[in-house]
Amino acid sequence: MPADQLAGLSDDLILATVLLYLAAMIGFALELAFGRARTNSGATSITVTEAEVTEGVPAVAVAAKAAVAAGSAKGGPAETGAGAVVVSPPEPPAWAPMAGRIAVVLGWLGWAANLGSIVTRGLSVGRWPWGNMYEFVVAICFAAVTAFLVTQLRANVRFLGAFVMVTSALGLGFAVIWLHVQAGPVVPALNSYWIAIHVSAAVIAGGLFIVAGVSGILYLLRGEGFSRLPTRDDLERVAHRAIVLAFPIWTFAVIAGALWADKAWGRYWGWDPKEIWAFITWIAYAAYLHARATAGWRGRAATIVQLIAFACLLFNLVGVNIFLGGLHSYADVGG
Repeated sequence: MPADQLAGLSDDLILATVLLYLAAMIGFALELAFGRARTNSGATSITVTEAEVTEGVPAVAVAAKAAVAAGSAKGGPAETGAGAVVVSPPEPPAWAPMAGRIAVVLGWLGWAANLGSIVTRGLSVGRWPWGNMYEFVVAICFAAVTAFLVTQLRANVRFLGAFVMVTSALGLGFAVIWLHVQAGPVVPALNSYWIAIHVSAAVIAGGLFIVAGVSGILYLLRGEGFSRLPTRDDLERVAHRAIVLAFPIWTFAVIAGALWADKAWGRYWGWDPKEIWAFITWIAYAAYLHARATAGWRGRAATIVQLIAFACLLFNLVGVNIFLGGLHSYADVGG
């Protein structure tokens, strides 16, 4: 197939990817919106005594109000005697889990289309397909969805699906509308095997960090009462494990970038904005892991540190190339 047709096929597959990710997002959102609600302890019901409500125990009172507000004839509050009331949310409809399973299938189809767009883009130009901002953002979205889907094979994390899919769909839409450039050759500095080593590691780590960032945001949004989100402990566990996997890969990416810089420009470090922010991101995630391992930080404090690191990552991956100059400004931004 001629190069121009391969490039056109790549663009078409990106559009198909966006549609499939959005369809998957709807399925995940339906399961999340109508699935079973739980408390932060994982319980599906809670017993409230008159004394506890009178004394104003915060967690119990909030849970009771949330459950009563969501109550129905089938799943509302029920008297149990001795002044105690068992409150529980409505039973979820039978189709809600099915919507989640269909969403997983749609997610894998979108993943395949995303992979196809990357492969055909690379074949059309005869190089590794992440030589500019458009190609890099496409790869980052692919890595985020890959991290989510692979994790889903080992643990039920479908609660992340709606948020990961909409993030990836918006990222691809941003790339198509504002970053797209025609497939073509790259500057000599990028025409190196180091692009496969350095950028691939950054893409993989970035995908895992996105999953952790989404989990961290959901942790802060998760209330004290009944919610269809998982417990805060589960959300924090997912985020921590993703960062533990991603951090050494990001460390390798930073080291590989320094080695590539020495080969391309004759120095390992030059205070280029991209280099500075890659190191700042590394420090921020190192601070998060250090705080958990040595100071025993957990919960909200650790999550806030993690999200600060996530903000540094996003600025490093996208913001530096758009708003700052430097030696990495050859990563074209389309108009």
